[in-house]
Amino acid sequence: MNRMILVLLTTILFENFTFAQEKQFQIRTIAFYNLENLFDTINNTSKNDEASPIMELRTNKSAVYKDKIDKLGKVLSQIGVEKASNSPVIIGVVEIENDTVLSDLIKGDFLKDKGYRFIHYESPDERGIDVGLLYQEKYFKPIHHKSYELKIFSKQGKRIFTRDQLLVSGYLDNELIHVIVNHWPSKRGGSKSIPYRKKAALLNLRIIVDVRREEPLAKIITMGDFNDDPIEPSFKEILKTKSEKEELQKNDLYNPYESMYARGLNTAGYRDNINLFDQIIVSSQFVTITSQYASYKLYQANIFNPKFLINNYGRFKGYPKRSFSYGKYTGGYSDHFPSYIYLIREVK
Repeated sequence: MNRMILVLLTTILFENFTFAQEKQFQIRTIAFYNLENLFDTINNTSKNDEASPIMELRTNKSAVYKDKIDKLGKVLSQIGVEKASNSPVIIGVVEIENDTVLSDLIKGDFLKDKGYRFIHYESPDERGIDVGLLYQEKYFKPIHHKSYELKIFSKQGKRIFTRDQLLVSGYLDNELIHVIVNHWPSKRGGSKSIPYRKKAALLNLRIIVDVRREEPLAKIITMGDFNDDPIEPSFKEILKTKSEKEELQKNDLYNPYESMYARGLNTAGYRDNINLFDQIIVSSQFVTITSQYASYKLYQANIFNPKFLINNYGRFKGYPKRSFSYGKYTGGYSDHFPSYIYLIREVK
């Protein structure tokens, strides 16, 4: 079990918690990453996977796939290491084709020694992309997981097939938490797409209600590429997220990424706009709990954007260095930056 003496952390935390210096803390990283079209090189005739960027390449598909797996593994292996001395114990991922790509990812050179396993369901998305959860089984023990289909329809009554929402419940060390992984409908179509994300938010709320029916004070994390910024109606009107810790009431949802958005931080670019689509939102129990020992609290939320992930030139300077552009492999990582949080608890 990783244990650290964090004198600096205790000094920072003193404003919010009555911790003395030089106490012992356990710190875990929880992350989310949109992997930008992580498809394998095999044509699945039951899906529209031939429209994926890697399948559109005329040559070197296998080499590109291997390089992308390595690059994504490199990124995931580094998130949170600065404070936790370990890669994330839980990682929500989206834009994946199947369990094969997840298996290849955790067996890659950068992650193979970290003990990751994964949870994945095939979703009905028309592009064949799914959501999933990676976890280090040494630290997180799943006890339940379920896929929730998002059923939305066009004005003409046609079903729009999109990603499901994945709920995974389990013990982080010895504490029960619940994680929801999301990839909400895109902004394609402009204002016409707003109702689709509102429907996604309503489904997210339903999942949270389902969890709280069994556990009224459940510790819940909902994460994902929401394709909405933190101030949009899906968050503020439906999920009713709060941006200030002082405003939190029982079972409120706290979104630390709202203040980052106000400061101009971003995780993606869409049609020349800077967006913060990739967020990790936590229930108030991660912020307002008073138990001193053996209970994880939110310490910090971050965006993982080291220099090697950033495009340094051209029209998209400052954007994430993506893998594919205009039908070609660009050698980048993803068109999104990862987001991550630190959870911390005092241990005896």
